[in-house]
Amino acid sequence: MDVVIRARRVVTATGEVDRAIGVADGRIVAIEPFDADLPAADDRTLPDEHVLMSGVVDTHVHVNEPGRTEWEGFATATRAAIAGGVTTIIDMPLNSIPPTTDVPALDVKRKTAAGQVHCDVGFWGGVVPGNLGELRGLHDHGVFGFKCFLLHSGVDEFPPVDPAELEQALQALHSYDALLIVHAEDSQAIDRAPTAHGERYEDFLKSRPRGAENVAIAQVIELARWTGARVHILHLSSSDALPMIASARRDGVRITAETCPHYLSFTAEAVPDGATQYKCCPPIREASNRELLWQGLKEGVIDCIVSDHSPCTPDLKRFDIGDFGVAWGGIASVEVGLSAIWSEARTRGFTLADVSRWMSRRPAEIAGLRRKGRIALGYDADFAVFEPDAGRVVDPARLHHRHPVTPYAFRPLAGLVRETWLRGHLVSDEPTGQLLTRGNA
Repeated sequence: MDVVIRARRVVTATGEVDRAIGVADGRIVAIEPFDADLPAADDRTLPDEHVLMSGVVDTHVHVNEPGRTEWEGFATATRAAIAGGVTTIIDMPLNSIPPTTDVPALDVKRKTAAGQVHCDVGFWGGVVPGNLGELRGLHDHGVFGFKCFLLHSGVDEFPPVDPAELEQALQALHSYDALLIVHAEDSQAIDRAPTAHGERYEDFLKSRPRGAENVAIAQVIELARWTGARVHILHLSSSDALPMIASARRDGVRITAETCPHYLSFTAEAVPDGATQYKCCPPIREASNRELLWQGLKEGVIDCIVSDHSPCTPDLKRFDIGDFGVAWGGIASVEVGLSAIWSEARTRGFTLADVSRWMSRRPAEIAGLRRKGRIALGYDADFAVFEPDAGRVVDPARLHHRHPVTPYAFRPLAGLVRETWLRGHLVSDEPTGQLLTRGNA
């Protein structure tokens, strides 16, 4: 074997155990008792306070390159991911120019990313009005699924689909069993809500009511029921939708859902006036809503936790006026997600095995990453070495994403990522990530 890693705490699907993990050619080839005789070129034993976990799989990241590279970029986003124990990301099809809505745009993005990614990177395609004929080509070229919006996306080059277009897309995707991931907020409900304006977060929250999410999710459920297509609800923030999702699943609708660290960490009541680093869409909601999202995770209605890393240049956050109505909505968090979730999960009685299921195994399963997301024979040897009882205060100046803007700034978090391994190699400063396609990952 190339390397053996021995740890008193290894997070597996059945919980924490002491094991020796053997790796050859980038894959896990042995899982044996801690003291097993496993000859290897490199034999390492982790300190007792370190936990060996599967690398985090973050299937919701906006890299923004090419076209808006000043917002982020593959080099900085993937370096931040590695620092946070994230070994695989899937890049969203919008905020880059061109958006990933046809094969030539996918080729541009892959060529741009080549040679500068520190973690493994896959790509989502996009569904927009008029590109129905492009979807099969994108699918055949290896995107992991398709994203659409039901209201304005925030950028004009990625317009939303109406209900008829959504149904047509689902019928097409069902014919080759592709996944549609949906930003589910209803445009009419948002148009009829109060206009976002000013420094008070309460006023912004009223402009994105949870009812807008609920109506949109109900529509997605019924179209998925009629078409038989697979659907996934992105960045769920409204706990009201949980009974609908659970009921649909019981009826056989093929629906999954994710939420994000910011919805599980922050509360609307605690957002300061003018603190536009907290702005995202859908928004961070009330404390009571947050606890129901945690209950949804416990009950399995919410499948996974992903970052929705969506950074921008500091000027777009409009800190000069603190106006939630005009500031860009998006939270930068790919580097801190694991620690942020562990900080909250441990206080509610959850284990690292729970966290690993939500942040590694289930995102990989939903996206179809068949060799990612768990410590098991035949899987890629992607690991995060995590010290759960260590702590830190987030220093934004030391984060690796392009701009030091995040609502986690100066927040105390539990748990530190000590090392990140990618396909059996300890990650250094060199970009050694690979570009993934559906079917070869």
